[in-house]
Amino acid sequence: MKRALMAALPLLAACAAAPAPPGGWSTAGFENPESAFVDFVSGAIYVSNVAGAPPDKDGKGWISKLDLSGNIVAVKWVHGLNAPKGLRALGGKLWVADIDEVVSIDIPSGKIDRRVKIDGAKFLNDVAVGLDGTVYVSDMALSRIYSIKDETVAVFADGPELEHPNGLLVEGNALVVAAWGKPEADFSTKVPGRLYRLDLATKKKTLITPEPTGNLDGLESDGQGGYVVTDWIAGKVFRIGADGATKVAATFGKGAADHAYVPATRTLILPHMLDGKVGAYELK
Repeated sequence: MKRALMAALPLLAACAAAPAPPGGWSTAGFENPESAFVDFVSGAIYVSNVAGAPPDKDGKGWISKLDLSGNIVAVKWVHGLNAPKGLRALGGKLWVADIDEVVSIDIPSGKIDRRVKIDGAKFLNDVAVGLDGTVYVSDMALSRIYSIKDETVAVFADGPELEHPNGLLVEGNALVVAAWGKPEADFSTKVPGRLYRLDLATKKKTLITPEPTGNLDGLESDGQGGYVVTDWIAGKVFRIGADGATKVAATFGKGAADHAYVPATRTLILPHMLDGKVGAYELK
């Protein structure tokens, strides 16, 4: 099903700025697009728009809906959010990280059906969902990861050893984490973050990249046992193997944010947060 749906993505000959991979499409009209998520059930791409400043509770944020060729179906498919960031769907629900709450959107109706307030949260960033329905959300500012199961919110892991987590991905019995590193006031870091796993049962941390890797943001499986990871500050897209071997697959400008990736067609769908656009690229 994934192959059939993503075959609709036209891989054109046009190229992004070198050494970025060939572009499939580029769509403008967004405001600080932070995260892209492909939902094969609804056959759509969803994009979160921070719109205002990333930490501001200003009610300006929204979610856009695109078709699989990058055409905008609804610019403000769901609005009334603050600064929405990470997206992940399961069972017809799109979960959205929004500063200090996690919002559930019913995909068929396009309506918000639940808001889970997380007391004390400061900068919720990315979302992952386990097959058991547990939602995990990173708080980059507090170096913390929360879990939401049914009606219960808990601190899943916490502390400086988490390296200020950003991107999340549930993989088997582990939570894979792409860390930013401790941010300064301007979000730069003296020591960048690494990619690692947390055992879902024991919370034990196992490094994937032993050395500081970057200001890591988006995180997706590459479908081959490794990962596709973005560095927001450097604008880089990394391919990282299960053994931690890291190579730069593409370089864009600053603001390469939380991407989607389709292994069957090697398609990277990348929000360019500072440029107000989303692009699709064939990643070699």
